Amino acid sequence: MFVRIFPDLGTGYLVLEWIIRIGMTLVVPFRRSPGATRSWLLLIYFLPVPGALFYAAIGRPRFPKWRAERFANLADFYDRLRATLEPAGKIDGYEESAALVRRVGGMPKVAGNAVELIDCYDAVMDRLVVDIDAARHHVRILVYLFANDVTGTKVIDALGRAKRRGVECHVLIDPVGSHKWLKGTRAALQAVGVETREALPFRLLRGRTRRDMRNHRKLFLIDGVVGYAGSQNIVDKDFRAGVTNHELVARVTGPVVAEMTGAFLADWYLETEVILEEHIPLPASDGDVTAQLLPSGADYKCEGFQTFLVWKIHRAEKHILITTPYLIPDEDLLSAMRTAVLRGVVVDLVVSAIADQKLVNMAQRSYYQELIDAGVRIHRFRNFLLHAKNVSIDGSVAIIGSSNVDIRSFQLNEEVSLVLYGADAVAPLEAIQRGYLAASDPVDAVQWRKRSGLEKVGENIARMVSPLL
Repeated sequence: MFVRIFPDLGTGYLVLEWIIRIGMTLVVPFRRSPGATRSWLLLIYFLPVPGALFYAAIGRPRFPKWRAERFANLADFYDRLRATLEPAGKIDGYEESAALVRRVGGMPKVAGNAVELIDCYDAVMDRLVVDIDAARHHVRILVYLFANDVTGTKVIDALGRAKRRGVECHVLIDPVGSHKWLKGTRAALQAVGVETREALPFRLLRGRTRRDMRNHRKLFLIDGVVGYAGSQNIVDKDFRAGVTNHELVARVTGPVVAEMTGAFLADWYLETEVILEEHIPLPASDGDVTAQLLPSGADYKCEGFQTFLVWKIHRAEKHILITTPYLIPDEDLLSAMRTAVLRGVVVDLVVSAIADQKLVNMAQRSYYQELIDAGVRIHRFRNFLLHAKNVSIDGSVAIIGSSNVDIRSFQLNEEVSLVLYGADAVAPLEAIQRGYLAASDPVDAVQWRKRSGLEKVGENIARMVSPLL
């Protein structure tokens, strides 16, 4: 019919382009930020057919219906977990923050935890192997990137020793993050008897078509009493040529480990429809830190990490320090930081001078000028890729986890963060952050303006497409 109406294919294609432009002008802005709307419409106006196909593939951060149904099936599981945790949550303080985290992430705050921050890459892996070697019941690992290199093999060997002792071992690996090593890692894990699954695998015929929506969480759990959360993957720290990663991981004991276990079991169920443990036991109190887990991602109704971060910035009174390797802020976050500075709050932003993703880094750099002009102090960490993701606010609240401060972590990736409350809990992170500042170069406003025009043009182009990155 289309050919009968438009026998001239050129005319027909032109009409099709305008139909797409007009139609997508109505569709794209629905439930989308102004920045993302502009980027998508710019692409579609210039390249209507490719842009529409690209939008159909990755335009809406939603999981398929079957996954939403599985997540809804977890309601009773989460209710049982929250009922188990309630006795550990009866402590005054930080009620507003804890209530918001619970509403967006589903987990309550719990007291009685011990938290050890480890910012040495090799020390994290060595400590994890020791804990696996001490496991008696089960080891559960959820990770974005698991390689069968030297570091990964150390962990695989420890899991093999655990299996030979009769310990159950389960591993969830993101297949996109681990694509370079996936076949070898999976074979090595299965060879030692570890039950292994892919998180969010690509299956065209089963409605799993979104390669850009990833499970970016890092959780390592031993016997339900020891948990690790942070930014570190299981891979050699220098797996990229010329780039050495610097990370931060929290090793945790106490009741909050039950929340970490719940997050792993939920993700395992979403991929397998198997609940490994119907009732999660409450770990004994082991310290005096009040903590709360904040899982976030497209399974949840709103952008939990971004919502909490922006709200806390608006509530800050003295000092905010944000550490992130990838910075692509949305308008809400930019506005919150500008407003905080106007209120007299000192805002420090630590980013990495070493870049492993060039286009993202160019987009990130495009925000520096307006942040500096707003009074935000930007520090570029030398020598290493500072891959750590953490925030401290007013010496009273800390966030440590897998979430970057970018649109991908806000909207697309499954992430997990550990929220810590109280000056004693936050002080160790602040000490580490002071080390970041000492190892960083401040971005000087005058010098930054002197960068070449070509750099500025490239950064601005990258910024235009940043909501699509």
